[in-house]
Amino acid sequence: MLKKPRARAKWRLLPLICVGTLLVGLTPLANAGPTLDKIRQSGKIVLGHRESSVPFSYMDGNKRPVGYALDLCLKLAEAVRKQLDLKSLTPEYVMVTPSNRITMVAEGKIDLECGSTTNNAERRETVAFTVPHYITGARYMVRSDSRITDIVGFENKRMVSTKGTTPLKAVARANRERGLNMVLQEAPDHARAMEMVEKNESDGFVMDDVLLYGLIASNPHPEKLKVVGKFLTVEPLAIMLPKNDPEFKSILDHEMKRLIVTREANAIYDQWFMQPIAPRNTSLNLPMNYLLRDFWKYPTDQVPAV
Repeated sequence: MLKKPRARAKWRLLPLICVGTLLVGLTPLANAGPTLDKIRQSGKIVLGHRESSVPFSYMDGNKRPVGYALDLCLKLAEAVRKQLDLKSLTPEYVMVTPSNRITMVAEGKIDLECGSTTNNAERRETVAFTVPHYITGARYMVRSDSRITDIVGFENKRMVSTKGTTPLKAVARANRERGLNMVLQEAPDHARAMEMVEKNESDGFVMDDVLLYGLIASNPHPEKLKVVGKFLTVEPLAIMLPKNDPEFKSILDHEMKRLIVTREANAIYDQWFMQPIAPRNTSLNLPMNYLLRDFWKYPTDQVPAV
């Protein structure tokens, strides 16, 4: 067994996968790739987690890494253990940031990045991704007394986003193209970006809306913040892994598809998006959106250009 340590967008639908094939399982590997060799020799799998990406990957009140993406990663780790025919496999957790997460995977310092990372063409030049576990879009967090309702309302105002994220690039592009003259600000992490809005150091925080809702739910004063605007982007979020390691990726893709087809992934989703979660024991109350629901009818690691 896996031992836990202490401490309406248009999507091109691909042909339906064969459920029977998924349920049969993979044949245990005799010849493994570099990541699998490392895991087999060390008896551990290194999982990268985030500090404040609620509910995907964050630290709970006891400073333990928890979240939706982490639970999925533990399922993937168990699939790896079985394929390597190991008696046990110990997860080792390493905190990553938006700025260093890709480098940590590319340099082999972590085996999986279990967070809220967008799968896009630029990143696929450096790393690989498995089947998306969430599809979202970037919107805006503002103070509850703000009259801003869309991106045009930020003209000549301050906009913060987290360093190294796709929403930061998207809002910079929109700022240029629309001539909004926004003052763009970078925060080291999501928690600091929210704090900047709270303290009136910024007029808005652009980020994936599900992360904004998670941050607000975990805030001591959620009534002081709100999410506004239409989607600026569409973001397929997926677990990140090393590039050019087809044996490792095959196990992960197979297990993600199995979790989706058997609806185990739906149960994990409900646990983190529909039930009370740490640290404040409140529920996000976010039913699965139509983007993810439709995509999971035909689960694949192939995503549209974003």
